[in-house]
Formats: sequence, structure tokens, C-alpha cells
Amino acid sequence: MGYGLLAGAIAAEILATTSMKYSEGFSRLWPSLLTGAGYLVSFVLLARALKTLQVGTAYAIWSGVGTAVVAAIGYLFLGESLGVAKIAGILLIIAGVVVLNLGGAH
Repeated sequence: MGYGLLAGAIAAEILATTSMKYSEGFSRLWPSLLTGAGYLVSFVLLARALKTLQVGTAYAIWSGVGTAVVAAIGYLFLGESLGVAKIAGILLIIAGVVVLNLGGAH
């Protein structure tokens, strides 16, 4: 249950962050509203997930997966660059999430 809620929180955060790009500094109504709603849903689901998951592990997964996916969306759909440094940074984030999960395993 906790990981399902966490997956929903991640999806909502990705939607919110992508919408923020289209809000043009919160000057466009619908993308701005989608940004706010997405973050609200994300935080509610993350808070619910934290009832059963460890905070460090859950937050690492939430932020790490969100960062990696948003970087991929930026590259694939928004024409953003993806150089060696960005790829290395994303891989380091993923490695950190894996290490935290291994360290928290019972």
C-alpha cells in the first residue's frame, strides 16, 4: 500500500513540475492550477505513504525518481540538453536511492 501511494505521489509531482514549465512563471491559468493541484495531491499521497514507509527512503525515492523522470521529459519533449554532467548527476541520484533502500532493508 505504501509503495502504491508513493508511486501516485511521484506521478503527481512529475505532472506538477512539467505543468510548471508551461505556466510561464504562473502567468497562464490552467498550467498554474495544474501545478498547484499536482503538488497538493503529491504531498497528500506522500504523507499517507509515510504512515508505513521510512521517511528517508520514501523521500529519496520520491525526489530521485521525480528528478530523473523530469530530466528525461525535458530532454525528450522540451528540447532541453542532456550532457555528460547531467547524465552523471542522474545516475548518482539513482545510486543514492538504491543505497538508501539497501541500507533500510530489514
